[in-house]
Amino acid sequence: MSEHRRKPPQPQSGGRAAARRGTSGSSAGRRAAPRNSTESPADSYGPQESGPEDRPYGSRAEARRAAQRTGAGRRRSADGAGRGGSGGGGRRSGGAGDTSGPGRGRGRGPAVKKRFVDYPRSGKYGWRRWVPSWRLVTGTFVSFLGLLMGAAGIAYAMVGVPDEKAAAMAESNVFYWADGSQMASTGGEKNRQNVKFGDIPRSMQEAVIAAENATFYDDKGVDPMGIGRAVYNMALGGDTQGGSTITQQYVKNTYLDQSQTVSRKVKELFISIKVGAEVDKKKILTGYLNTAFYGRNAYGIQAASQAYFGVDSKHLTPEQSVFLASVLKGPNLYNPDGGVGAMATPEANRERAEKRWNWIFDRQVEVGAMSAEDREKYTKFPDFVKQKSSLAGQSGYLVDTAKEFVAKKAGLKPEELEKGGYHITTTFQKDKVRELEKAVNATKKDFLDKKKRPKTDDLVQFGAASVDPESGKIVALYGGEGQEAGHYSNNANTTGVPVGSTWKPYVLAAAMKYGTFRSKGVPLSPLTKYNGNDLIVINDQNGDPIKDAKGRPFRQKNESEKVWGDVTLFDAMQDSINTPFVQLGIDVGLSKTRSVTKDLGILESSFDEGNLNNASFSLGTSTPSAIRMASSYGTFANSGKHFEPYSVTEVKHKDKPLPGFEAPNEKRALSAPIADNVTKVLENVVQNGTAKGIKDIGFPVAGKTGTTDKNKSAWFVGYTRELSTAVTLFRTDPKEGKLLSMNGTGGVPSIHGGDIPAELWQDYMAQAMKGVKPKEFPEPGEIGEIFEESPSPLPTPSATETEEEKEPEPTPEPTPSPTKSEVKPSPTPSQTCEPGDWGCGSGNGSGENTGGNENEGAENGTTENGGADGGGSDSGGSDNGGGDIGGSSPGTSAPGQPGGNANAGNNNGGSANTGNNNGGADNGGLFGGTETP
Repeated sequence: MSEHRRKPPQPQSGGRAAARRGTSGSSAGRRAAPRNSTESPADSYGPQESGPEDRPYGSRAEARRAAQRTGAGRRRSADGAGRGGSGGGGRRSGGAGDTSGPGRGRGRGPAVKKRFVDYPRSGKYGWRRWVPSWRLVTGTFVSFLGLLMGAAGIAYAMVGVPDEKAAAMAESNVFYWADGSQMASTGGEKNRQNVKFGDIPRSMQEAVIAAENATFYDDKGVDPMGIGRAVYNMALGGDTQGGSTITQQYVKNTYLDQSQTVSRKVKELFISIKVGAEVDKKKILTGYLNTAFYGRNAYGIQAASQAYFGVDSKHLTPEQSVFLASVLKGPNLYNPDGGVGAMATPEANRERAEKRWNWIFDRQVEVGAMSAEDREKYTKFPDFVKQKSSLAGQSGYLVDTAKEFVAKKAGLKPEELEKGGYHITTTFQKDKVRELEKAVNATKKDFLDKKKRPKTDDLVQFGAASVDPESGKIVALYGGEGQEAGHYSNNANTTGVPVGSTWKPYVLAAAMKYGTFRSKGVPLSPLTKYNGNDLIVINDQNGDPIKDAKGRPFRQKNESEKVWGDVTLFDAMQDSINTPFVQLGIDVGLSKTRSVTKDLGILESSFDEGNLNNASFSLGTSTPSAIRMASSYGTFANSGKHFEPYSVTEVKHKDKPLPGFEAPNEKRALSAPIADNVTKVLENVVQNGTAKGIKDIGFPVAGKTGTTDKNKSAWFVGYTRELSTAVTLFRTDPKEGKLLSMNGTGGVPSIHGGDIPAELWQDYMAQAMKGVKPKEFPEPGEIGEIFEESPSPLPTPSATETEEEKEPEPTPEPTPSPTKSEVKPSPTPSQTCEPGDWGCGSGNGSGENTGGNENEGAENGTTENGGADGGGSDSGGSDNGGGDIGGSSPGTSAPGQPGGNANAGNNNGGSANTGNNNGGADNGGLFGGTETP
C-alpha cells in the first residue's frame, strides 16, 4: 500500500470516526452534531486549545485536506463570504465559519471591506457588471430627490424679494387739468403712470384673471405644468411663450428682465414662490397691470386707458377692460392699429383682437366670474380714440408753461424733470382752453386765406392768455397751431412782440400814483388835459426839447393828422392818442412808469432796453407776454390787488408733495382808487373808443387796444371782474426771427387792436363767461387833481387839409397861471364816429404807433422824420412859423425853427408864460410851455 494510503495514528479515544469527529468539531460543514448528543462538540471531543496549525498532521493526505480547508476557494467571491459564515470553511460546517477548522468544503479567503456604491458590480462579469441593481437605482433616485428638496429648501430660505427695478417702476411726468383729469403724459423712460388697486375697475381684474390665471387667488405663485411646458419648448427650440402665472409675469416685469433663458426662468421660479407666499395678491395684480405693455407706447393700465380710450383707468367700461386684457396677449398682434411684420396688419390684428375679446367674455362665464345673462349684454367691440401725441394741439404749450414753472419753483434742472415720476396738477381749465382754441380757429377761417393772399396771409400768428384776477391762476392760453405742426414757440408766453398802446394805462396809473415833476407829487386826475395834436415837440423835465438823431427837436407822431387840441387823459385813452401819453410819461418820469409796471407783474426783462429813457417807451415798445399782460390788467380788475400768475397748484414725486407750490400771496400793487379809476377810463374805451366794436357783449368790460408801427402787431387786453384775457396778433419771419408788417393781411389795409384781436377776445369771453354771474366794476373814488391847460391853437392848415379842417377856431385867451380845480368835470366829448368806422378816432384813426421803434426809433428813441411814418418835417413847423408847435398862425417863428420863442406869439400864440401851447414840452404839456424853445 502506498504511503498516502497509510492510516493515520489512531487517537486513544478510539477509531477513525472518532478522530474525524474530533477534528471537525469546530470546522464549518453541512453536517450538524450527532442527533442524540446532549453536549457541545468540545465536550464530546475534548478540549480544543489550538487550531490545526498547532497540531501535527498524521499523513500527507491529511495535510492536503487541511490546506484545502484553510485555502481560498477558487470559485468563491473575493471577499470570502461563504454560506456558513464570514470565514472560509467546508460545505458541511454549520458553525460560525472559523477558518481554522478543517472540512470537506472549499475554503474561503480573508474578508474584504464592501464598497459604498457597488458599481460596477462585483461578482458580475460581462455586460451584467454594468447593469445597476434595483437597490442602486432606487437609492440613487431617493437620494437625488432628497438633495433636490434640500437644495430647494435652502434656496427658498435664502432668497428674498428683491428691490423693484427702478426702470420697471419709472413713470413719465403726468400733467392734470385743474379738475384733476389727465391732460398729458411726457418725459421719463416710458409712458407709465402707476395707479392704486382701487383705481383698477373690477371688470379689468376679472378679465385678466380669467384669461391668464384663473387660479390666481388660490395658487402659490407658480404653475408647475406651465413651467414644464415652457422648459420643454425652450429645450426644443420652439415657442418660448409659457404658461406663467400672473405672479410670475409680475416678478419678470418688476424684478427681472425679459430674456427667455433657463437661468432667468429659475430665478423667476424661486422669486415667484417667495412673492406668492409673502406679497398680498392685490399688490401683485396691481403691480402686474401697472408694468405690463399694452401697445401704443403705453406701459401700465392708466397709460393704456388714456392711449386707447382717452379716459382714466377707473372709468373703463367692461368692453374696454376686456379689450385691454386681450391686447396683453401680445400688442404687436392684437393692437388694431397694426404692428411689425406681415402678420400684423391692422385688419388681421383687429380680427384677432375681436376673437380674443369674445373668448375672454366666454371664459369669464366658464370660470364663474360672469353670468351667462350678463355675457349677453356685451356684443359691441369698443371704439378707440385716434392715436396721437399727448402733446398735440395746445397741450404741448400748456405742458411747457407748467414745466417751466415747476423747474423754477422747485429748483429742478430740466434733465432731472425729464427723468419722470412727477405728477403735476395745473391751473388750466379744459373747457376754457378749448373755447379759446375754437375762437382762434374760427377767426383764422374767416380772416385768413393763404391761397388767395399768400404774401400777406401767411406767417400770421395768434397768441392769447386768460388769468383769474382774484387768484393769479392762468386758466387758459393759446400758444399756436401745435407742436405737431412744427410750431414750437409758445405765443402766449413769447417775448419779442411790442404791446403798443396797451402800455398807456400803465403811464396813466403812474401819473395817478406819483403825479408829475410840476405837480410836486400831487396825483393827477384822468381829467387833466394834455396837447393831443400831431407832431408836437416833446420836452424834457427842464423844458428843453428832446432831440432826435439829427439833433433836432423830437416830434411825436399820431397815427392821423387830426387836430385834437387839448384833450383830457380820459379822452386821449379813449381814442388812443399818442402825444399826450408820450409827454405825460416824460413828466411823470419813465422810471416811475417802469416801477408801476413791475408792481403790476410786468417782468423787467421784457422792457425795451434800447428805449428805457426815450420818449417812445411810453408807447409800448416793450415786449411782455400775453400771460403777463393779462395778469397786470387783472390787477386793475381786482382793485389794485396783485397775484403773481401761476400755472401749477401741486407737484408730487413718489406720492410725496413737493413744497413751494402754495398759492401766491396777495400784494398791493396799486391803491383801490387808482386801479378803479384806470378801470373807469378803460370801460370808456370799450363803450366809446377804439374797442367799441365789442361793447354789446352783455357784461361789464374794460380794456385797451394796441397797435405798433408799420402794423407789425396788434393787441387787445380786456377784463371783467372775473377774468382777464390778452390777445395778440402778429406776423413773423421764422428764418430771420423778424416781425413783418400786417398791412394787407386779411384783405384790409391795416389791422388794429380794436378789430381782429378784440373780436377774437369777444368770441372767447362770451363762452368763457357762461355760467358766471358777472359783477359790476366798483365805482371809483376821487383821485388826484385836475391841472388845466390853456386850449391849444390849431395848426395852420396845409394845402392838403380839408375845408372842414380850415374852419376858423376861436383864439383861446392865455392863462396867466396853472389852475387847480377841485371839481371833477365831465369828460370832454370825443369825436363822433359811425359804427364800424375804424378809421375814425379808433384803432385806425388814432395814434397807435409807437413813434420810435423799429425804423422810426433811432438814437434817443427818435427818428429822423419825427418819430413816425413821415412825421415831422425838417422845417420845424408850417410856413407861417407857428404851425403845430409855434403859437398861433401869426407867430414869429421862422422856417426851420421848432416853434415860436417865448415872446414870439405873445398875444396871438400864448403869453410869455404859455409859450407854444401845442409844444407838449415838459412844462408846456401841463402848465403851458417854457420861456425859450
